[in-house]
Amino acid sequence: MITIGFDTSNYTTSVAAFDGERGENVSRLLPVKTGELGLRQSEALFSHVKRLPELSDRLFVHLPTEALAAVGVSTRPRSVEGSYMPCFLAGESQARVLAAALHLPIYSFSHQQGHIAAVLWSAGRLDLLGSEFFAWHLSGGTTELLRVRSSADGEIDCEKIGGTTDISAGQLIDRTGQLLGFDFPAGKALDIAAAGSDGGDFFRVRVQDCEFSLSGVQNQVEAFRRKGADAAQTARFTLLTVAEAVGKATANARKRAPLPVVFSGGVASNSMLRARIGEAIFGAPQYSTDNAMGIAVLTRLRHLASAGDQCP
Repeated sequence: MITIGFDTSNYTTSVAAFDGERGENVSRLLPVKTGELGLRQSEALFSHVKRLPELSDRLFVHLPTEALAAVGVSTRPRSVEGSYMPCFLAGESQARVLAAALHLPIYSFSHQQGHIAAVLWSAGRLDLLGSEFFAWHLSGGTTELLRVRSSADGEIDCEKIGGTTDISAGQLIDRTGQLLGFDFPAGKALDIAAAGSDGGDFFRVRVQDCEFSLSGVQNQVEAFRRKGADAAQTARFTLLTVAEAVGKATANARKRAPLPVVFSGGVASNSMLRARIGEAIFGAPQYSTDNAMGIAVLTRLRHLASAGDQCP
């Protein structure tokens, strides 16, 4: 039995297949002009429409049609009232056409739920479904600390308990990348650059309970650069600042309840963050960034539950 997942975020087009053990994700970053920090929704939607056939061809060419059991798709950023972005219409449209053509059931999820599921699968921790845990969603548009209540059949309920009160960690990282002349998205480039510096300077962000602000950090980064810091030192300064703020908020959350902590989202692929956060669950970097694998995993769990089967 194979389930299919579609995810068309504001950064990446992706399609995935999952057979209960192994998975395959085919994805491609959306093109962004040099010097720009992202895309308008109309541009993202158009790019997804152009790329979905190519990626679907690559995935489906070796999948046996008779083994396909269900289709899943992310239809919104978060599972809250009013959460909406037009770019998800591209994936939803193709998923519905595929499901209708093959007479398969279709299941919808949020992009955030897919992120969490992808990391749990990649880390070998799907056993956490059915329990409570904390989860960070750290990406280009989101920096949220969530208290997750979940079930073994793929239900993931996220309650926001912390994170940034203004710009996201991903936005700060991409703005630093722009300052240093890196392409968008700049997370990977900053990670590589920071490895070339052993400096320990960072800006101490004030963390109140589990919340913090990053809007003023950009000025601190620019001032640090003007003082003569090179690209490696500047990249490290930014990433250390984010890691320290996230670490403090995580520690404060665990004072409330000693729950496991899961890290998802593109920023969670950063090596410095992984090194400085102890006792946390990280997935493989390629399953921390935007991908459709989590949607395919959740689709299998939901489909088995709807059929009255127990999840293997």
